[in-house]
Amino acid sequence: MKIDSEFVTDPRAAYARLREQGPVHRALAPDGTQVWLVTRYEDVRKALADPRLSLDKARSNGGYKGFSLPPALDANLLNMDPPAHTRLRRIVAKGFTPRRIEGLRPRVRDVAEELLDALDGREEVDLLPAYCAPLPIIVICELLGVDAADRPDFRSWTDGLLAPETPQHARESLGSLYRFILDLIAAKRASPGEDMLSALIQLRDEEDRLSEDELTSAAFLVLFAGYENTMHLLGNGLVALLTRPEALTRARAELTPAVVDELLRFDPPPQLAIRRFPVTDVEIGGVTIPAGETVMLSLVSAHHDPDRFPDPDRLDPGRTDNPHLGFGHGPHYCLGASLARMEVEAGIAALLHRFPHLALAVAEKDLEWRDSFRNRGLRALPVTLSGSGGCHP
Repeated sequence: MKIDSEFVTDPRAAYARLREQGPVHRALAPDGTQVWLVTRYEDVRKALADPRLSLDKARSNGGYKGFSLPPALDANLLNMDPPAHTRLRRIVAKGFTPRRIEGLRPRVRDVAEELLDALDGREEVDLLPAYCAPLPIIVICELLGVDAADRPDFRSWTDGLLAPETPQHARESLGSLYRFILDLIAAKRASPGEDMLSALIQLRDEEDRLSEDELTSAAFLVLFAGYENTMHLLGNGLVALLTRPEALTRARAELTPAVVDELLRFDPPPQLAIRRFPVTDVEIGGVTIPAGETVMLSLVSAHHDPDRFPDPDRLDPGRTDNPHLGFGHGPHYCLGASLARMEVEAGIAALLHRFPHLALAVAEKDLEWRDSFRNRGLRALPVTLSGSGGCHP
C-alpha cells in the first residue's frame, strides 16, 4: 500500500482499514522509501521499547531517506541508542525536572493571558499564528534564554522541514534554523545566563561532558520539538473540542490533565514514532522484518485500536484508562512531556475561559491540514470569538 493524501485528510479511517487487514504492512512513503508500517496498539507499544529496534540511522541498510541533517544537528537523542543515548539524556533531562517545569506554570499562564489580551475586541481570528504558535515559541525560547528580539519565525522553518513545498524549501528552512542555533550558542558563550542553553554550554566547555555536535543538536531538538508538537497539540485539541459540544462543555468546566491526555490520544500531532531499524531480523505481529529495514510505528492507529481503547473514535474527556503513546514509551519517552502537558492545559483553559462562546469560523470539513503524513497539523484555525457566525460540525 501507499501512504498518500488520504492519510492527511482522514488518517483514522485509513488506519482502521489497515488494522483490520493485518498488524504489519509493507508501505511506500511519499518520498519513495519502502517501510514496514505497524498499526496495532500492543505491537506498537512493545516495539517502542524494543532494544533490537535502533534509532541510529547508521543501522539502516541504505533504504531510508528522511531528513538530511548536518552532523552538527544529527547527534541528538532521536538518532541515538544506549549507552550514548543514556548519557546525553541524563544531561538534557536536568532542564526538564518536575520542579523546573512546575515553576514555569505561572509564566505560561501570563504568556497566555498576554496573547489573549491582543485578541480582545476582535470578531474573527486565525488562532494558529495568533495563539497556538506564539505560546510555545515564547515558552521554549525563555527556557533556552533566547531574547524576544531574536525569536525568528520558527513556524515557517518547521513547516519547511516537515511539510516542505519543494526539496529546496526544506534545505533552506534547515539552513536558516542551523545558522540561528550556531549564532545563539556563540552569543550564550559570550554572555551566559541562568537559562538551560547556558547550562549545557558550561557542561560542554568546563566539564567536557558532551561534544560540540551534541550541544548544537540538543539545542536544535529542544527548539524544534518543543515548539512544533505543542503548537499542533493546541490546534488539534481545539478542533476536537470545538466540534464536539459535550466534550467542550466538560473541558470548560475543568480542563484536567486527563482531558489533555485524551486530546493527545485522539488526534496526536506525531502520527508516527521516530523510524526504527532492526539490528537483527525481528518478528512483529507475526511478520519477520529483516535487519536494517525501516520500521514506522503508527501512534494514531495504536490510539484508535478498539482492542485497547473502548469506543476509540469517541473523544471522551472522562477516559481514565488511557495509556496513550503520544509521548512515546520506554527509554525514548519524550523529555518534554510534562512541559507540553502543562502548556496545553494552561493554554486551552485560558482560551476557553476568556472566550466562552469560541467557535470554528468554518465547517470542520473545510479546515486545511498540512501535507504531511508524519506530523498532523492545521494550516490555519479560523474561529469566531463571540460565537456569532460560528460554525458547527
